[in-house]
Amino acid sequence: MKIARFAHRDSSVGDVSFGIVEGLDEHDEPTPSTQISELDGHPFGTTDLTGVVFPFSDVRLLAPVIPSKIIAVGRNYAAHIEEMGSTVPDEPMIFLKPSTSIIGPGDTIRLPASSSEVDHEAELAVVIGRLCRNVPVETALDVVLGYTCSNDVSARDHQRSDGQWGRAKGFDTFCPLGPWIATNVDPADLRITCSVGDDLRQDSTTALLLRDVATLVSWISGVMTLLPGDVILTGTPAGVGRITAGDVVQVSIDGIGTLENPVDHG
Repeated sequence: MKIARFAHRDSSVGDVSFGIVEGLDEHDEPTPSTQISELDGHPFGTTDLTGVVFPFSDVRLLAPVIPSKIIAVGRNYAAHIEEMGSTVPDEPMIFLKPSTSIIGPGDTIRLPASSSEVDHEAELAVVIGRLCRNVPVETALDVVLGYTCSNDVSARDHQRSDGQWGRAKGFDTFCPLGPWIATNVDPADLRITCSVGDDLRQDSTTALLLRDVATLVSWISGVMTLLPGDVILTGTPAGVGRITAGDVVQVSIDGIGTLENPVDHG
């Protein structure tokens, strides 16, 4: 099941709903027959339908969730660690991105004037489905609602100069999420790619995560309480690279779909 957060194109900004996306093609891309069946409320519980169905062309997709917190994991693919000249951490390395950094499908990544080295980082994002704390690894996937595509946009020059990653990864628009939440995928071995225009930059699989989704959810829930809608970014594979104004970035993950965002000056 694919769960989207959307606004009707003719509605006010505040008229936002969740819905189940139906009629995607074999690549999880919309077709002329794709539609969204509106949910009665939010997806963190029962998924009752209102009976209202929107043609996909009549809605505007939003970021699938606005979480209380985004917990990002650094250095979780060996090849990316090597390309950055870093070392494998003894325990998961986590940092927080603000919810104000989130944008949705089609929204613009804005380059801050203070940085001249902004990179893309394609990642599998985990959406938590219920309140949890100290979750055992064996049952960690039970607290997951589903998965979506993400881009952990990063200002490398600030990352180097600041000695920590809060500013480098916390700018407005630096966390694209979408296009929807896929609830029926196995995160163990999903192909993940990132293209900038026609240039394929990242091409890997979640099978190469040093710490898998269940391990991350369990470990992070031992640090902090996770709330419904919270997002865990699982780390990026090798191939991160620079983005500039005029680029269009596409993050695609098998079983989920494609998240596309243009890039422009702030």
